[in-house]
Amino acid sequence: MFRLPYADSYTIAEQLHGQPEELHDLRLLDGKSGFVLAPFRITGREPLLLLHPDRTHTLPLRREDCVAGRAARPVGELAEERRLYAADFAACHARLANGSLAKVVLARRSAETMAREVDAEQLFLRACRLYPRMFVALVHTERSGTWLTATPETLLEGSGGSWRTVALAGTMKLEGAALGFDDPPMPGGGADGGIAWSAKNTEEQRIVADYIEATLIPFAEEVERSRAHTARAANIVHLCTDFAFTLRRSAGIGRLLYALHPTPAVCGMPKATTMEFITACEHSPRSYYSGFMGPLAPDAHTHLYVSLRCMHVSGRHCLLYAGGGLLAGSTEEQEWAETEAKMETMRHVLGDGGQPAADNR
Repeated sequence: MFRLPYADSYTIAEQLHGQPEELHDLRLLDGKSGFVLAPFRITGREPLLLLHPDRTHTLPLRREDCVAGRAARPVGELAEERRLYAADFAACHARLANGSLAKVVLARRSAETMAREVDAEQLFLRACRLYPRMFVALVHTERSGTWLTATPETLLEGSGGSWRTVALAGTMKLEGAALGFDDPPMPGGGADGGIAWSAKNTEEQRIVADYIEATLIPFAEEVERSRAHTARAANIVHLCTDFAFTLRRSAGIGRLLYALHPTPAVCGMPKATTMEFITACEHSPRSYYSGFMGPLAPDAHTHLYVSLRCMHVSGRHCLLYAGGGLLAGSTEEQEWAETEAKMETMRHVLGDGGQPAADNR
């Protein structure tokens, strides 16, 4: 199931026969179509999955039934998550301090246990109601399990020769009077509303934007880059730069995705070195978090989004994922707080109260 931003309907795409196609290189997506579920890093255990729907239909959004409430967390569980994050942060910061890495995105996960077995479809519908700005998707395969995302970040979107992507980095939590920023939700966003960004956030976003522009140039006839502006996603805002480009006839979508993913917004710089470091360093394997998903249709409309603000759902258990970009000047306390703010997106979905999250006030 997926719902595009601002849409009042959602699509159900089902593969009724056989298993999704397993691919082990993004470049193999050239010329293919279907629904893509890509991990952060393709491995034998976590392949790139391409669903080939036999049946697709669109339905109007409806109100969800009551979702299962969250159970109390065992004493000490959060403390253990905090301890592991501190160890990972120290390892990352040492590499940033000695200059071997320019930026690294550190991710973590948090376990939530529900009072009863989760109805994933109800969670999907609730996420659609709470987060009208975001791409919301619920994907299940035998290979990957069940994943729910409500993500603000476009990886690649377009059709024919006209395409777009974004650089999304820098994070600030909205509080108090700032919760009225860009309200009601309007396509294209609103004025920055006097929101002031720190030098750390501005630099982090510039790194991502410069990387994306340089990566697009070999694949594009022309690239248009917007100024950085503030974009809202639930109870937080990000710095965003929009890119519009014309895809060269000789360029393949798979090859472009291979060059783009993972961007410094979910990995770091330099890309290959940081990816190896993240895989070895992080205590929480990312799996399909910080990969991407969405419909791929080169001859029609493609909508691929980075799998952020997401969780893995299994029975009564939900694993929530979040990360943040670290630079040499980053502090552990601030970065931990950023991951907690991002996890609120999915915690609102799991909550049994009926009040909408800040994104839809």
